[in-house]
Amino acid sequence: MELWDVYDENRKLTGNTHERGVPLGPGEYHIIADVWTVNQRSEILLTRRHPDKPYGLLWECTGGSVLTGENSVEGALRELSEEVGIHASKDELHLIHSICLKERFVDTYITRQNVNLEDLKLQAEEVVDAKFVVFDELMEMWRQGIVVPKSRFLLYKDKIESFIRPS
Repeated sequence: MELWDVYDENRKLTGNTHERGVPLGPGEYHIIADVWTVNQRSEILLTRRHPDKPYGLLWECTGGSVLTGENSVEGALRELSEEVGIHASKDELHLIHSICLKERFVDTYITRQNVNLEDLKLQAEEVVDAKFVVFDELMEMWRQGIVVPKSRFLLYKDKIESFIRPS
């Protein structure tokens, strides 16, 4: 059973917890943390969602719900470790976007890690494949509709590109 802290519309803790899978009540929110990982060759890590999950078999960055007692950064670091076996520190995460969507706040981070495909340890119930792509490949995959998030990605894709290709 996965438990989340419940927040109000101002992103203030309410003191309540919520069980995953049960609909949140009106005015209740939880936090999701996403992490885009860039390797030493400026390639972007994509993972393929398990077919039983929503948006099954689409490609994405690492991420998931922040658990009770965690903040956004701690949740992002845990997801990175659990889903792909990458151990990063909080100062290696850079917030590139934050948004409120329906019943959730979504924080999107980016990190640079010295990691290769063979270093990854995929969480079988979440991830069925992984690969590194250059930015132009990521954009082409997004245009093909095989990368999630779909519309939200456009809000921060330029920040990913500038992280990879600093001016």
